Amino acid sequence: MAWLDWTALGGYFLVMLLIGLWSHRRVGDVSDYFTGGGRMPRWLSGISHHMSGYSAAVFVAYAAIAYSYGITVYVWAFLPLALGTGLGAWLFAPRWNRLRRRFAVTSPLEYLAKRYNIPTQQALAWSGALLKVFDVAAKWASVAVLLQVFTGMSMTAGILITGVVTLLYCTVGGLWADALTDLGQFVIQGVAALAMGWVVLDRLGDGVAGLGTLWHRLPQGHSHPLVGPYTAAFLGAYVIIKIFEYNGGMWNLAQRYMATDSPDAARRSAALSAGLYVVWPAVLLFPPVAAAVLLPHVADPQQVYALMAQSYLPAGLVGLTLAGMFSHTMAMASSDANAVSAVVVRDIIPVITRRTRSLTPEAGLPAARICTVTFIGVSMIVAIEADHFGGVLGIIVGLVAAVMGPISIPMLLGLLPAFRRCGPRAALSSWALGLLGYVLVKFLLDSTDQTLLIVTPLVTSLVVYIGVGLLSPEGNGTADAIVSAVSPGPDEGGERVITPDKQPAASAATD
Repeated sequence: MAWLDWTALGGYFLVMLLIGLWSHRRVGDVSDYFTGGGRMPRWLSGISHHMSGYSAAVFVAYAAIAYSYGITVYVWAFLPLALGTGLGAWLFAPRWNRLRRRFAVTSPLEYLAKRYNIPTQQALAWSGALLKVFDVAAKWASVAVLLQVFTGMSMTAGILITGVVTLLYCTVGGLWADALTDLGQFVIQGVAALAMGWVVLDRLGDGVAGLGTLWHRLPQGHSHPLVGPYTAAFLGAYVIIKIFEYNGGMWNLAQRYMATDSPDAARRSAALSAGLYVVWPAVLLFPPVAAAVLLPHVADPQQVYALMAQSYLPAGLVGLTLAGMFSHTMAMASSDANAVSAVVVRDIIPVITRRTRSLTPEAGLPAARICTVTFIGVSMIVAIEADHFGGVLGIIVGLVAAVMGPISIPMLLGLLPAFRRCGPRAALSSWALGLLGYVLVKFLLDSTDQTLLIVTPLVTSLVVYIGVGLLSPEGNGTADAIVSAVSPGPDEGGERVITPDKQPAASAATD
């Protein structure tokens, strides 16, 4: 890279750190740190939700699929995000906001102790936190691949640099720093992606008209919506998984809804994010789709986006493009770190040690920052060993997508009136048998069929949760109160906040 590229990249990192320092002044307790104190504007929440939903894997793993298979990656990987988030705007986003407003919770899992019981809460908390370590590790590895192509830097050095910068700003500023850096990263990514798209159109010839000619120049099958291993069954399973994942199963995204000031604002932020998922991935993935025509002999498809930037962009824009690639990973990783920290501080530690149960919101802030540092550190170590876990795509599509269902189904469906009789037995059975289904298919049957790996735990968990709830319903007055409180009602504009010592949905810390 030229000195202008290094300047652009260095300036990006500096702006992220300055945002973190500025956000530090807005954080006074764990509520500010984990949910922005419920004061986040809906447009900022929507952009942050969108940016926190995908990472540099778009430019590595998904770009490789776009290069190798064509537009199918947009159909099965990103349209489900738009569909799932759009559905959640109506069904889940307002409920998450009411949960914070009416029960003063600051963690997405905090209500589970009373909705089900403490063992259920702990099972989901521990397994979800472990899953997030691998998920974020895949993101660090994606960025390191890009840095290696652009600069020749080793994978380990790339992981350490990205992780340390993210650690500094998100540890200091909490959710406010996450959301504001998401906004800055959205702008930077927008400039970089549009520049790359324009250059690719120029290379194709005929300007915008080149889009029409590209369609006929693509290799056989690249214009088909579903091709290769990406079948209709795979798409159907992926849609269902993303409905759960992007409406709260991915804890950091639930936080965005909790951070707005009203259920209506949460709904509108989800709608904004859904709209962006329709448009923006198409812009990002256009260059690697076109690369099948422009660069037909790339040895490693994971490097195609970086190679295009190096080949086509002038000095300065290469660094900006690399910063744009960084932006998605740092957005997702920092928000995941904040969410996992919330679960550890509010849900796990109070069960382990009684001394933390009486911590004030202000006193819990140092513990929140320590947990954030620990999570990022461990995920960086796993990223350095990413190849042992199936590589970047193996982690994202295989492990994360497959295990997400058993973890998120009890948490999301527990908010809906139709499942109010699904109690602890249904939740724990769903979680345990869903994970067992994944283990059997992955390790006992040694299957490499991605559709089977994703469908088995998802369907198992969903059927068990509904089946046990019907065959062995568990009445619980507190669970009924929680479900009723988060459902729409005539007092939508005037609900009162229940203090933690009186709330039916308090965490184990108040038991």
